[in-house]
Order: sequence, then C-alpha cells, then structure tokens
Amino acid sequence: MSLAERLEAYLSRVWDAPVTVADLSRIPGGASRETYRFSAVANGEARPLILRRDPPGSLIETDRNLEYVALASFHDKVPAPRPVAMEAEGAELERPFFIMERVEGGVAASPFTVAPYGEHAQAIGEGFFSILGTIAAADPATLPLAKVAEAPARDDCWRVALDHWAGVIDADEQHPQPIVRAAIRALRRKPPPAATAVRVVHGDYRTGNFLHDGAGKILAVLDWEMVHLGDPLEDVAWAIDPLWGHFDAGKVAGMLPRVDALAIWSRASGLPIDETALAWWSLFAAVKGQAIWTSAAKEYRDGGFKDPVLAISGWYTARRHDEILAAALMRLEGLS
Repeated sequence: MSLAERLEAYLSRVWDAPVTVADLSRIPGGASRETYRFSAVANGEARPLILRRDPPGSLIETDRNLEYVALASFHDKVPAPRPVAMEAEGAELERPFFIMERVEGGVAASPFTVAPYGEHAQAIGEGFFSILGTIAAADPATLPLAKVAEAPARDDCWRVALDHWAGVIDADEQHPQPIVRAAIRALRRKPPPAATAVRVVHGDYRTGNFLHDGAGKILAVLDWEMVHLGDPLEDVAWAIDPLWGHFDAGKVAGMLPRVDALAIWSRASGLPIDETALAWWSLFAAVKGQAIWTSAAKEYRDGGFKDPVLAISGWYTARRHDEILAAALMRLEGLS
C-alpha cells in the first residue's frame, strides 16, 4: 500500500468520512522528520496539510509529541502551523507521525546562502527576534506544553542542557574531538548565572527554519522538534550562532546588527540579557551543534540512512562549528 493510500485510510477513519489524498510530495531536507505536503479532499473540499513522519534513521532523536503540543501551545500566539492529528504508534502509517495545516505562499532560506533576505533583511530580522521574544515571554504554566515538558530549576538549566548534548557526543562520537571536549570542560568549570526565568525554548530557532513571504513578513515558525523548558538565552545563542550568519560578520542571522537583535528580543520577552550568561550559552550553542553533526555522521556511516543532509552535516557544518567553538572558547577563557 502506498503512502497516499495509507494516509487516505487513516484520515477516513479518524474523520469518519471518505478522504482522498492529492498532490502528495516529499519536501527536501528535514533529517529529523520526513516531511510531505499534500491535500486531503473530503466532502468536495481540499484541505492543504503537512505530514511529519519519523524516518528510519534520524539526525537527532526527538519526541514528536512535544513538537505537536508545542504547536498547540503557540499557533495562536506566533506565526506557526495549527496541529491537526498525531499518532505516536504510527497507526496506518507504520511509523510515528503528526499532521499539521500547511501555510501557503512562503519560502524558507537556505542557511548557507549569502544575503538570502535581500532588502527585506531588516524587517525580517525585526520579526524574527520579536517572535522569539514572544515565545520566551509566555508563561509555561499556562500552556498545554507544561503537561508534557519537565521544567528544570533556574540554576540547573545549564546542567540539564549540557548533560544532554555531551551525552549525545559520548554515545555517537566516532573519532577524537579535542575542541568540543575542551569546550565541554570549560562550560562545566564556569557555569553561567542562573536563568532569569524558566521559559519555553524552541530548540532550533534559526534562519532556515521559518517561512517568509519574500517581502519582509514571517509567515510560519517551523521545526519545533527540539522544544523544551529551560533558559531562554539558549534560543538566543543558537539564533545568533555564526554558523547561521550567512557569511555576514556584521549581522546576526544575516539580518540585523547584534545589538539591535538583542534589544528587540529583550523588549518582546520582557527579560534582560546578561552578557556573561549569553557568552556561556553561545559556547554551548556550538557544542550542541557539534553534537548534532556527530550524530549525523554516525547515522550516515553506520545507520543505513543515506540522506545527503546527514553527510553534509557530518562534514561541512562540523568543521565550521569546530572553528566557531575554538573562537568562542578563547573568548570565554579571556584569551581573545
């Protein structure tokens, strides 16, 4: 039975009406989920949808339930797709998946192109960091996400995050990585100040993970699969990591000067930015990145999952993050 036929069987069952799937096609990229676009036609009406299904292998291990509940928590607060259905056991599709509404008319920038936003970089940057601040401003206790995501103590956010990603490197490392190991030691030796507040952390908020209309407006924030509760500066540091800078040293995320981006985030979130804490989280961001690329390389070599995204992640982005790690480590140690 084809994927389209499986989708038809599933949706016909849960919607209790005959459903026809039209225009099913795979969206490239997205190594942590297989992503497909399609239309579900029922009672003569076509509903544009997105399917996110667990692949046979993955760049990162994530909880699709958290991603689904994150969309349920934020689709009415920030530009984000509305969730439709989720099956943790796979049902007719055999592997875990969820379905969300499709946002039409948007384009996503490749994170490794030069000046992808053109003359609209300023407007997109203002929206980008304002939306991230809005996510950080939300009280987790008021969200559906609070029922499925564990909240660490304010002074333990750093430890929980570092233990997780250092554990990924321990599990998946296939060759010595002295730079990231030195960074992990430095992060443990000099913990950051406690989080000002424990808030929702998107986990992969960066250029390339949102749709925009080509004229300065962000239409949808995507890829919530690493969402968790923690220090919101984790998101800020990841968003401004040089890897996502589109080769423009004068702007973060290829959008805005750093001082402007941080000011927009702080106004929208209502939270201050401690530069000492942000320096720690910036070094952590490169460690987290290196952990993801380490898993990508292992999955590509040993896991039988030959998506080119994994190969590129295990090679190009890993080497770039080694350079970023070395520079951030020297800054944290006061050597540059």
